[in-house]
Amino acid sequence: MRKIVKNPRKGTLIWITGLSGSGKTSLAHSLKNYVENKNKNWMVLSGDDIRKNLELTRFDKVSRLKYALLYSKICKKITDRNINIIFSTVSLFKKVRSWNKKNIDNYLEIYIKSNIQTLIGKKQKFFYRKKLKNIVGKNIEAEFPKNPDIVIENNFKKSLKTLSGELIKKINF
Repeated sequence: MRKIVKNPRKGTLIWITGLSGSGKTSLAHSLKNYVENKNKNWMVLSGDDIRKNLELTRFDKVSRLKYALLYSKICKKITDRNINIIFSTVSLFKKVRSWNKKNIDNYLEIYIKSNIQTLIGKKQKFFYRKKLKNIVGKNIEAEFPKNPDIVIENNFKKSLKTLSGELIKKINF
């Protein structure tokens, strides 16, 4: 794994990606508790937060890509001001991850790997319960990360605490 901080004058972006319902946001909040003990200057954001605040209401593939690039640019503005972010988002687009790697100095990519059939079976998300369109991994093809810095497999047989422990052990601060 590569070192997170390449530029100490800028904040770090920990980008947590995976399918809806895979545990991204729960792990982000758990991770925040750990990293705050090392440095108080952290915030947790999600694609859901930004989408709701900016009233971004379309879910087709083109709109999702546009929103994901917007999330990346917002994160860059924040990290350029030396604020650290843990960001959870589906945003399963190679173009977005490539942009992040190229434009954000202190970038760490975490992929929460889950099986779509398990997620549908769990029916945790309302859209898995209904026959809706524009679901990433179901009727919008997901571009899963090929070389993320960290992969956490969530098959829902381990507790959040156990998964968080695995994640924390893999991060090189």
